[in-house]
This record gives sequence, C-alpha cells and structure tokens, in this order.
Amino acid sequence: MFTERLELRPFEVEDAEELLELRLTNREFLQPLEPLRSDSYLTLPGQRTEILQGIQGRQRDQAYIYAVRLQETGRLLGRVALTAVARGPFQNASMGYFLDRDHNGKGYMTEAVAGALEQAFVKHRLHRVQAGVMPRNTPSMRVLEKAGFRREGLAERYLKINGAWEDHVLHALTAEEWEERRERRERERPKDLF
Repeated sequence: MFTERLELRPFEVEDAEELLELRLTNREFLQPLEPLRSDSYLTLPGQRTEILQGIQGRQRDQAYIYAVRLQETGRLLGRVALTAVARGPFQNASMGYFLDRDHNGKGYMTEAVAGALEQAFVKHRLHRVQAGVMPRNTPSMRVLEKAGFRREGLAERYLKINGAWEDHVLHALTAEEWEERRERRERERPKDLF
C-alpha cells in the first residue's frame, strides 16, 4: 500500500539484512522502549527468524507486519505491526511501531500508522485496533492522537520493557470512529475549482 510519501508492505525474508542494519543503527535509541532480547536477536539469523514468524502470523491471520519504506528511495525507515489479531466477537489487533531515529519528527510514523489503520479496517476487516504507550513516550502518544486514537486508561506494570515492568497508557480506535474521521476529512478537503 502507498501513502503520500511511504510504501507499506509485508516484510519478506530478503529484507532481513536491511532490517538488521536498521535495528543495529537504532539499538541505543530503541532499547529504552523495547523488551530485552536474546543476543541472537540482533543477528542476521535472528532477523530472518523474526520475519519468518511475521510471515507465519500473516498466513494464520494472527499478525500483519509492514516494512515502512520511503517511496522516493525505497529506503527502510521502520516497521508498523498489527499483532495479537483476535477474531470472533472481538475483531481486534494490537499496534506497535518504530522508526529510524534520523527520520523522527517528520510525520512519517503518523503517515505509516494511518496507512496501517486503513489496512486494518478495510483489508483485514478488524473492528478495533489498540496500542499501549509508556506515559513518558509523548512523541508516540502524539502519533496515536493524530491518527484518531482515544485514550482508554492506564495499565499499571503492563509490559516488561528494557528489564522493568512499565505502565502503559492504552489507546484504541474502532472501525466506526475511523470511518467517521475519514468521511470528515473528505468533506473538509478543498474541492477542485475546475
């Protein structure tokens, strides 16, 4: 799928080397925001395994993990993921994402999240997408706010991040809210004069 400046597409095994390079370049930047991982994670076989698990998740309708690439150059900038897909009466997924440090603050992640939401609600026919963010990660909360997520509450000691149990502010967006927001943007878009 293409957004204004980005391409979102599922990761393939051939992307492992590029993903490893992105992860290594951003290791110090991302570590305070991620779980501790085994030494093998930041290796080429570790990233291949990560991608293969994502492919299996896609085949099983359990996860949809997208490479975020700059359209202009094809450069890998990050990842946006819909995981823990639950079907039945829930129709829910959890969203997570990361972006190369050098590309933060340019609206790329907001654009990628919007693209992933379109995939979630239109292609994957989910009803709800949720995301949890540590309270101190204000840039990430701003991304969710811009994408239309609403705050649902605080989950104390929710995830073990960088070796410590961290509180997370839970956010969510339903298909109805997303559709209403999309229709409003369409109505507000300037009409062509010709």
